[in-house]
Amino acid sequence: MLNKLTFSQFLAKPLTFAAAAVTAAALATAPISAEARTERLAFSGGPDGGTFQYFSNGIATRLSRELPNVEVSNMASAGSVENLRRVNSRDADFGIVYSGDLYLGLNGQLTNDTRRYRNVQAVAYMFGAPAHLIVLDNSGIQNPQDLVGRRVAVGPAGSGAAASAQRYFEGLGIWDQIRPQYIGYNQGASALGDRQIDALWVFAGFPNASVIQAASSNRVRLLQTYEAARAGSLFENHPYYAQVTIPAGTYPGVDYDVVTIQDSALWVTGRHVSEERIGQALGLIYSDEGLAFMRSVSNAARVMGRDTALTGIVTPMHAGARTYWEAQGLELSPAQR
Repeated sequence: MLNKLTFSQFLAKPLTFAAAAVTAAALATAPISAEARTERLAFSGGPDGGTFQYFSNGIATRLSRELPNVEVSNMASAGSVENLRRVNSRDADFGIVYSGDLYLGLNGQLTNDTRRYRNVQAVAYMFGAPAHLIVLDNSGIQNPQDLVGRRVAVGPAGSGAAASAQRYFEGLGIWDQIRPQYIGYNQGASALGDRQIDALWVFAGFPNASVIQAASSNRVRLLQTYEAARAGSLFENHPYYAQVTIPAGTYPGVDYDVVTIQDSALWVTGRHVSEERIGQALGLIYSDEGLAFMRSVSNAARVMGRDTALTGIVTPMHAGARTYWEAQGLELSPAQR
């Protein structure tokens, strides 16, 4: 009996050592496993000083705080068209894209780009992006047609602002007669004051920080762009644009209504993002607390809401977004399905 017990004890010893080794290995790899469980997502925003960047940073911040084991990073970008390409290629999971760019990209009709961007789908409407066309008050420029032969800052190359400027001036028939300058909003505001350009095109929600900068440093005039567009071919060729009014007093020294055009800035995602994740994200951003947070981030978020969530969307929506909004009682159009 003694020999048997001793032998059994002997057999138990290597098992104890093995168990200890397994336990040590598990403890050593625990941080790696926890790290692996963190889902990392990227949100592609816009240029510094632009409304896109405020929104993308706000959404990324709230989702990172509130979604367990999810980290959403905010990425600067040239804007709408670059965001479309990043999300389509999965270099980003979320982005902000104008409804027009999304529509054209889906149908292979972007300027100098016939590729069809089919991985990108709408999640929700966030804000209207009106055209601001700013000149110095003493420039003698009274309407958009006066910009023939002039230097116009239209936004960075590849941005939604630059694309919209080209569409607008093509609709007027003068795109090949202006001198586009591909620079960002903040740089453009400074360049206008230094008379390095003759006009600044900003395509973003109002009030816009760069337009405030330009209007605070100089006496400026915001040109009325809608009437010129209506007389041209813009609305015929690009039916997703609409009329909007920037109220008097929105910018320093601009004490009159500015009737202009707008596109809809949409929160988009890729097909590869799960339906569950999209539903969770929408619930956090479009809750009362989420909307209050977004309005603290940007005044442009004042138009965000559950009742306006489908505004301006003329392309198919992500399945998770369709499920979420239908559960909220919204009726989707055939184009959104």
